[in-house]
Amino acid sequence: MDWIVWLGEHFIGMFQAGGEQFMGMVTGIVPLLIVLFTATNALIKFVGEEKVNKAAQFASRYAILRYTLMPVLALLLLTNPMACSFGRFVKEEHKPAFYDAEISYCHPITTFFPYANGGELFVWLGIANGITELGLSTAPLAVRYLLVGLVVILIRGLLTEKISNILRKRMNISTSTEGAL
Repeated sequence: MDWIVWLGEHFIGMFQAGGEQFMGMVTGIVPLLIVLFTATNALIKFVGEEKVNKAAQFASRYAILRYTLMPVLALLLLTNPMACSFGRFVKEEHKPAFYDAEISYCHPITTFFPYANGGELFVWLGIANGITELGLSTAPLAVRYLLVGLVVILIRGLLTEKISNILRKRMNISTSTEGAL
């Protein structure tokens, strides 16, 4: 009979611990996310959506910008998964590589901009918690994540573009000569 009492106490205890964790997020990370998201949207409104569109079209012409700046801006301005819509500025033959670069940056960007990809936030928070428990600052690690992430997405974008071109040639698929939107 004691095991039933133990099970009952610990069963509800699991939900109490979950509730405490949830309240910590509601009073901690949720307001931060809302403020960051609001600031980003305000910045777009101040600059103007048309100017943001023109800047994205310009950046899509150059591989180094297409696979570094554009994915970062897409995640900052639109967050994941809406960031994938930035692909509309990219020529059809560059879309697979752009998507690869953009989706590969979802984790590193959460280090300083947690609103950009909520799904990866729990990974970063777990790592940050371990670093904090060691008495260390998370900022140096976050900066390294961002910088290494930029290098990785550039390499992934360029390689995926090359692979896509090889596959297109093998399958005899022509690429459009028209530019992006």
